[in-house]
Amino acid sequence: MPRINLLPWREELRKQKKAEYLAILGVCAALAVAMWFAVHLYFGELINQQNARNAFLQQQITALDKKIAEIKALEKEKENLIARMKAIETLQTSRPLIVHLFDELVATLPEGVYLTEVAQQGSNVTIKGVAQSNARVSNYMRNVEDSEWLQNPKLSIIQTANRDSRRVADFILTVQQSKPKSDDEAGTEE
Repeated sequence: MPRINLLPWREELRKQKKAEYLAILGVCAALAVAMWFAVHLYFGELINQQNARNAFLQQQITALDKKIAEIKALEKEKENLIARMKAIETLQTSRPLIVHLFDELVATLPEGVYLTEVAQQGSNVTIKGVAQSNARVSNYMRNVEDSEWLQNPKLSIIQTANRDSRRVADFILTVQQSKPKSDDEAGTEE
């Protein structure tokens, strides 16, 4: 006797294919989620590494900024020390000049001329004084002109006045203090 299958085989086939389809779909979904998770972890790790690098660089930048600030402070201190050294050097070289100035003031002063005030500003020296006559002031100016340490005498004011029944001349004279050339300096220019 032949066997006849009365079962709905097409429905079972559909169920079987549907189950296979759902299984494949589930596997694909699981693979997609696994892939997404792996990519997410990978890029998260890259971001963490970059953040660590950025933090390291920021730390190094902060350390270098501190060093730069220290270097600037040291450079400023160096400039201050150099300025002090130059000031001291200037004082050391100009110290004998004031001695020579007073020596020349006395050496060039003729009889009958008296100094009342001497003021120096830079290399300019202002001399105020009293003379017995205008001729003595002229003589004083000639003496200053002949001096090695003083030059360019310029008479600013000369006024004749009567004091104690004597006629005197008040004057203001401006001269420049100079430093004569030494023998070594004179030899190099020739």
